[in-house]
Amino acid sequence: MSSVPSENRPRVVVVAGAGGPTGQAVTGRLAARGDIVIGVGRHAADGVEAVDLTDFAAVRDLAGRVEREHGHVDGVVHLVGGWRGSKTFAETDLADWDALHTQLIRTLQHVTLAFEPLLRAGGDGRFAIVSATAARRPTQGGAVYAAAKAAAEAWTLALADSLRDTGSAATILVVKALVNDAMRAASPEKTFPGYTDVTALGDAVASLWDRPASEVNGERLDLTT
Repeated sequence: MSSVPSENRPRVVVVAGAGGPTGQAVTGRLAARGDIVIGVGRHAADGVEAVDLTDFAAVRDLAGRVEREHGHVDGVVHLVGGWRGSKTFAETDLADWDALHTQLIRTLQHVTLAFEPLLRAGGDGRFAIVSATAARRPTQGGAVYAAAKAAAEAWTLALADSLRDTGSAATILVVKALVNDAMRAASPEKTFPGYTDVTALGDAVASLWDRPASEVNGERLDLTT
């Protein structure tokens, strides 16, 4: 199935958390098929615009600017990540929860609230987050991380409900962890079992438009290997 919309216009996809190897893999995969990719991150870089995703006004300004410049939004990918944890449950530091709440959950809330109207209006939009198997199988030391991921999943499922019957969809992509070439080069002795390569993540994001919205909306797609 073609990745180009029926009206032969390129898709406009916003990638939040576009810096780093994961963001580069996803934005590169989308750009390679002809999409207009708007990458945003904490810091400006080549192809990445600096936007403070913890600032709701800044995110709303971004959504408004994208709409003015392109007239539509066909996809939003939330790649903002991070991990905090401890060795044991008793050693859990709730300051880690505060940090992950801001980094993982609050940014997701801002992005979805700002872009949901545009995804609804587009009629073939896709939204995706990257979650972790830890959300459903937490370890004692990963309590705050697993709880944050579970909250992000619940929020995304609520978005999926709002997009139901609109032609657009919100999907949860589940990994154990991500791996890239730099990680392999730094630790050639490791095999990274169950990890998902960032290129495979990029392929999974791109393929969301190749399936009907009803098949991917509100779904948890397992990308573990």
